[in-house]
Amino acid sequence: MADRSEDEQLDAIKRWWKENGMSLIAGAALAAAGVFGWNAWQDYQAGQAEAASIRYQQLVSLAAGDELDGEQLGEAREIVDEIVSEHDDTLYAELALLLDARLAVQQDDLDSATESLTQVAESSSRRYVQSLAWLRLARIAIANDDPARALELLDEPITEALAAQQANVRGDAHMAQGDQDAARDAWQNALELAQQQDQ
Repeated sequence: MADRSEDEQLDAIKRWWKENGMSLIAGAALAAAGVFGWNAWQDYQAGQAEAASIRYQQLVSLAAGDELDGEQLGEAREIVDEIVSEHDDTLYAELALLLDARLAVQQDDLDSATESLTQVAESSSRRYVQSLAWLRLARIAIANDDPARALELLDEPITEALAAQQANVRGDAHMAQGDQDAARDAWQNALELAQQQDQ
């Protein structure tokens, strides 16, 4: 009697394995592949971030000089292009574009600076970096004798941490328009904000 019950249990186990064994093996294989794939993706992301960091540090070192000659400027622009094309969704790409804009301003190439800053301002998901781009675009608008455009740019959402700089540039824009009273008010506001924020 006991043998029959054991045989029945063994038959039931064999049937269950025949019906479910392949799906159990497939599920385990998929889980293992998922874990392996996730680890490989994480390793790839870490490698990409490290590569972007290294190239950005090279760019910073190259741009640290007072003024770049034509060859150095060309090399810097190549590094910026590489970082932006290969690591476009990273902070390093945005910082490289900000640095590219600074180099362009040093070369009196305000159009290229505007292009780089606009790319950051319109695509960054990092509010502080985006705010820096808006402020620098406003300064370029003032340099291009377009203070009205600068005031429009200063109405973009700029982080509170940069409120003093925003008010300062607003004062510059009003002064460029010849409105000394508005300029003085904006600069006074900038001073008060800077003191509140210990800047």
